[in-house]
Amino acid sequence: MDEKLIQRLESAVSRLEALSAGGSHPSASPAAAADAENDPSVSAFSDLIDQHVARVFRAAETIGGQVLDVTILVREAFIVQRELLIKLKQSQKPDLAGLAAFLKPLNEVFTKASAITEGRRSDFFNHLKAASDSLSALAWIAYTGKDCGMSMPIAHVEENWQMAEFYSNKVLVEYRNKDPNHVEWVKALKELYLPGLRDYVKAFHPLGPVWNPRGKPIAASKSSAPVAPAAPPPPSASLFSSESSKASSSKPKEGMSAVFDQISSGNVTSGLRKVTDDMKTKNRTDRTGVVGASEKEIHASPRVAPKAGPPKFELQMGRKWVVENQIEKKDLIINDCDAKQSVYIYGCKNSVLQIPGKVNNITIDKCTKMGVIFKDVVAACEIVNSNGVEVQCQGIAPTISVDNTSGCQLYLSKDSLEASITTAKSSEINVLVPGAEPDGDWVEHSLPQQYIHLFKDGHFETTSASHSGG
Repeated sequence: MDEKLIQRLESAVSRLEALSAGGSHPSASPAAAADAENDPSVSAFSDLIDQHVARVFRAAETIGGQVLDVTILVREAFIVQRELLIKLKQSQKPDLAGLAAFLKPLNEVFTKASAITEGRRSDFFNHLKAASDSLSALAWIAYTGKDCGMSMPIAHVEENWQMAEFYSNKVLVEYRNKDPNHVEWVKALKELYLPGLRDYVKAFHPLGPVWNPRGKPIAASKSSAPVAPAAPPPPSASLFSSESSKASSSKPKEGMSAVFDQISSGNVTSGLRKVTDDMKTKNRTDRTGVVGASEKEIHASPRVAPKAGPPKFELQMGRKWVVENQIEKKDLIINDCDAKQSVYIYGCKNSVLQIPGKVNNITIDKCTKMGVIFKDVVAACEIVNSNGVEVQCQGIAPTISVDNTSGCQLYLSKDSLEASITTAKSSEINVLVPGAEPDGDWVEHSLPQQYIHLFKDGHFETTSASHSGG
């Protein structure tokens, strides 16, 4: 087929470019290269590209425009990963600097994909974010062991698709009754990762990349060597954040660029947003973990704009996770939580928080354009004094309350359809539930915000006003 031929040619060109750019170690013999390319793990990844990537690309060609542009980058990223898998079979496990050099081609594609989402917001922003954020799943190949700070490869793929799904769900809601091509693009993109990439990693690299102990060493390239503090930072991407990066620029390094900078300086995990023991209030000398009276007064006065305080992301007194004043942070994750802990999210804007475990209670207070994805909640999820919030429950939530909030999208799983939803002084509340079919589209329901009160037989009878499309 023409499409398959084009992909093979692009793969060959990409491989030649990678080999010419990565001339830091002797080239493998033609026989070794052929053996690596014919390895079952590489052949299976080629099949993944031919089947799943090609499906996404066909849908994107029908749509065209920016959706096609970002899909071309998705295809490029998978082609680059295939070349890394070939190189993997010919190379010894590298040190941290060598790993940065090894991952550099993938990082370059990540950076390009992130850049396409920046600037003036386009009509296809959700498409761009879904595709761009999905690429972080390919970083499974950077897993170096249980102490590296990353989830194991299978879990890494699943967790990072969840981030992309936050935006792909928006595309489904917008286009499910307008254009089936966009719906097909989203479904194809999801199946590329789940089950596509996940099942591939499960079959061939469940414990991490399999290096060749008798292969050639990967030396650090000049560009991956640590730079002087005055050197300007490389282009940034939004797939990972690195708040600990000490760049000379006033804008902190972000994305896989920051990850690779940390790798080359000897720390592979600081680019991932993770809470350490010293960040927890019980282990800090500068925090008591007690919420002061002034903070309570602010919370009690929703119409008084609070002063933006310092960002917080910490566990207080072992019982309460506090996520405050996080701005433009799309990779916040609370991994270490339990059913006795609560989560309090305050003053956050344009950010996304994942809570993959079970917690007792979640409160979202005074947040704007905040996304929260959680697994299970024991008591309730509360949304108060907020605007433009999107919340996705992937497990069970017995109670959800929305108070004094404008613009709220709730995504319920099949296990949370019996949740009791309470609203007060709120508008534009939409609840999306799974379709009847296993792979069906989300079905949107608008909760009423207007009521009709009629005085009959000595008392008022109240009914909700009809909603078109409800």
